[in-house]
Amino acid sequence: MWIKRRIAIKDHAAEANLFARRAIIALILVVIMVGLLLSNLYNLQVNKYSDYQTRADGNRIKVQPVAPNRGLIFDTQGVLLAKNTPVHSLDIIAEDVKDIDALLVRIKTLIEVSADQEKSFRRALKQNRRRRFKPISLIDRLTDKQTAIIAVNQHLLDGVLIDARLKRDYPYADLLTHALGYVAKINPKDAARIEADGLDANYAATRDIGKLGLEKYYQNLLHGDIGYRKVEVNSRGRVLREMESQAPTPGNNLHLHLDIELQKVAQQQLLGNRGAVVVLNAVNNGILALYSNPSYDPNLFVHGISSKNYNALLASKDRPLINRSTQGQYPPASTIKPLIGLLGLEQGLITEKTKMWDPGYYQINDLEHKYRDWKKWGHGHVDIYKSLEESCDTFFYDLALRLGVDAISEKMVKFGFGEMTGVDIFEESSANMPSRAWKAGRFRQSWYAGDTVSIGIGQGYWTSTPLQIALATSVLANEGQFFEPKLLNAIESSTGKINSPAQDRPPIVLKHPNNWKIIKRAMRNTVEKPTGTAHKAFVDTTYQAAGKTGTGQVIAIAQDAEYDKDKIAERHRDNALFVGFAPFDNPKIVVAIVVENAGGGSSNAAPIARQIMDTYFAKHPLAADSLIPILSPLP
Repeated sequence: MWIKRRIAIKDHAAEANLFARRAIIALILVVIMVGLLLSNLYNLQVNKYSDYQTRADGNRIKVQPVAPNRGLIFDTQGVLLAKNTPVHSLDIIAEDVKDIDALLVRIKTLIEVSADQEKSFRRALKQNRRRRFKPISLIDRLTDKQTAIIAVNQHLLDGVLIDARLKRDYPYADLLTHALGYVAKINPKDAARIEADGLDANYAATRDIGKLGLEKYYQNLLHGDIGYRKVEVNSRGRVLREMESQAPTPGNNLHLHLDIELQKVAQQQLLGNRGAVVVLNAVNNGILALYSNPSYDPNLFVHGISSKNYNALLASKDRPLINRSTQGQYPPASTIKPLIGLLGLEQGLITEKTKMWDPGYYQINDLEHKYRDWKKWGHGHVDIYKSLEESCDTFFYDLALRLGVDAISEKMVKFGFGEMTGVDIFEESSANMPSRAWKAGRFRQSWYAGDTVSIGIGQGYWTSTPLQIALATSVLANEGQFFEPKLLNAIESSTGKINSPAQDRPPIVLKHPNNWKIIKRAMRNTVEKPTGTAHKAFVDTTYQAAGKTGTGQVIAIAQDAEYDKDKIAERHRDNALFVGFAPFDNPKIVVAIVVENAGGGSSNAAPIARQIMDTYFAKHPLAADSLIPILSPLP
């Protein structure tokens, strides 16, 4: 049997030294490793403490932007026109959701989600692809029952939040839409504009923005400044406690010249008709009423209008989305005759005593074509007073032709025709003040004498907005003093209330200031004298009004044809117009009315102006000296 033999140790000292060296090396390696470990621990715990603390806090602590409350809007008497109402919305943070489709299916098993709401959500989700951390609303306005159902099941709905916030509300619905406008969700175009203006940080928590009217024009005043709150959250993102906060600065409140009572009268009087009413404070051209009919409820847009409702507004032949008071382009008709007469007096082509014979028509140099007067048997001998009082067309055909289009166009622009009025909403048309150059550029045609004859009675190529007509008449009533029309009266912030000054333009100065009084007296005759076209509408008023009626032709009538409204399509009938001011001796109010396809201005527009003026003076009784009749006889 073989027995393993033990190897004898030959050199005990050498082997001890080898072991010692290996042990020392191992010890050194251990020390180095421990040193590296301690060094790294020091680096993590000391050098990078703040970095990792920030990361940890980022998981535990969130800084949430807080949207400011939007400023309120009041009328001239302090009546609240636009307010903020608390609502609950169902929001989704896409970053916290693994499967959006599955989440939507789960939500729809709990509460009703319309097709429009889901479509809008998916569109917003696509548009905000780079900002998946931002909440996106699925339902803007939850009912109490829906809120309770989602709250109970929220632990099953990752990424779903119930957000309580203030939403814009318009208590007067369609009464003020075209003046106030509305707010709606911020879309990509809005976001791009906000970013370009360097305001994206201030809009971090804002969801709605002014889209129309005052809400858009004064967006920066109404919005306010953002706040924040620092909160501690758990692993699921639920807020455990608020650690720190800074309240947002609410937007400024706006106080308007608008009088809600006059606005109501305007709506009542236009009921069933298309048209517009503009009422100005004659002292500073503050807008007391600005109404366009038909209108629509702006609250539909605030909460997200359905495709069905929006398409109905777009398809309506009555065009409710158009603000007729500032965008409607109408022939001003006879409402501009006072201004044509004023220009004739200034040019010396007529005087207070100039008379002409009106046989019921007018011919240019005995040409065959006859420009008819509305009174086919004529007005007989007429001067500036009678021509305005009875609205004689023939007098102004002749005067316009002698003035020429160049002089008329140049002077009427100074009264505000053919340009923006300066009103504080963006939805405005300049309409058209024709000239030779305009026609050459537009139609590549020469200007003819017949074109000039037509604009002498506010027809032809001349179009204007109701606001332009009111503004020009205000300048006339104030004998050249020119203020831009404004809705805003005062701005109220946390520091107090500041009145918004009236913005004036250079006044219109006449060579013969008495010409103002001649034209104004003629407008007074229109209301005061029994033969005046507006007399019936203003019988027994407690104030002295002055004005001018107008009947705007929509389609041309053949020379040998008679106008018969019963044989003409409703939308081809004449427009009814009236413009006036009161009191005559110290104007306080200017009213302009346009009623589409209603017929004569004396019977269809002037009575509306009477109701508005009655309402105004019932609230603002006149001083005794304003009630004294004019002692000098009317011409």
